[in-house]
Amino acid sequence: MPHRVDEGLATTLKRVASVLKQAEIPFALGGSFAVYAHGGHSSDHDVDFLIREQDKERALEELASVGFETEQPPEDWLVKVFDEGRMVDLIYRPVELPVTDATLTDTVMRPVEAIAMPVLSATQLMVHKLLSYTQHYCDFATGLPVARSLREQIDWERVRKETAQSPYAEAFLVLLERLEVVPA
Repeated sequence: MPHRVDEGLATTLKRVASVLKQAEIPFALGGSFAVYAHGGHSSDHDVDFLIREQDKERALEELASVGFETEQPPEDWLVKVFDEGRMVDLIYRPVELPVTDATLTDTVMRPVEAIAMPVLSATQLMVHKLLSYTQHYCDFATGLPVARSLREQIDWERVRKETAQSPYAEAFLVLLERLEVVPA
């Protein structure tokens, strides 16, 4: 059964992407909608875009100018915008790593809800997912559907290399090997 997206969130995603494109603010679609854009299985409770930290103020100004409510939460790695209560995260430091030009070029152009936009690569999505696991949050059930549905698009050697410092990522990769999702 094909995954259906929340129409309200899809409209909000398109609005944000259009504003960022028109303002020439570099971005990449991340999170669950990026998984969806790659044809994978995902949940859609919010929309995540990656931007560079130096672009966050301008992004907030541009989005506020077309009616988005903006918020600078206490967390120091993202800002938020709201469209009729629907939340969009503008993330500039996922998993404690700054979004750089290199991050924003590790993308694939995909049509998402009829708008072409840069989408974070499946490999980078998996790296971010694995590096999000910590002693305070380690829910492998969130990563399994992503790994299973995008496995052919993921460079697993790169994932292993870029997550080598994390025992949680290592445990997840062992689980994927034991489940025969990825080769040992």
